[in-house]
Amino acid sequence: MDITRLILDDHAEIRRLFALIDEIDGKETETLSALWQRLRALLDAHAEAEERFFYPTLLKIGSGAADADDAKDETKDAIKDHNEIRDAGAEVDKHSPGSTAWFDAVAKVNQHNGDHLAEEERQGLADFRRHADLELSHTLALQFARFEAEHLTGVAPVNKDPDGYVKKHD
Repeated sequence: MDITRLILDDHAEIRRLFALIDEIDGKETETLSALWQRLRALLDAHAEAEERFFYPTLLKIGSGAADADDAKDETKDAIKDHNEIRDAGAEVDKHSPGSTAWFDAVAKVNQHNGDHLAEEERQGLADFRRHADLELSHTLALQFARFEAEHLTGVAPVNKDPDGYVKKHD
């Protein structure tokens, strides 16, 4: 088991759920609401699992990949992105499912999330794979999988200070 594979699997599921929402008529409010609740729970649990298991380790072993200067840069940016996704997700919950405002708010979450996933895949995940051995990746994958399974319905979305997060875990 590999933590980067689990993260990529979540990314695929997140993209799939956004695509499903895009394909549903606004009159299907119960379906839209159910899909959004599932997506929101996954976004929040996924971000928290990364912040608990992946990024603290990346700070210790990473050196930066692609267009990131170093692991601190990758991590700070990811924490900032998670905060933006959480904030945009909270905005969705202020609107009636299926309304134009609701779809616009979901699109904003998708935009923030899409930018984040692309950057994370290019930087943090590549950096981690270059520096982590199989045992470390497996150990973290077990923790990550357990956390997400235990928090299937989500976690309380709590923003974090990117600089404070790095200081705490570096």
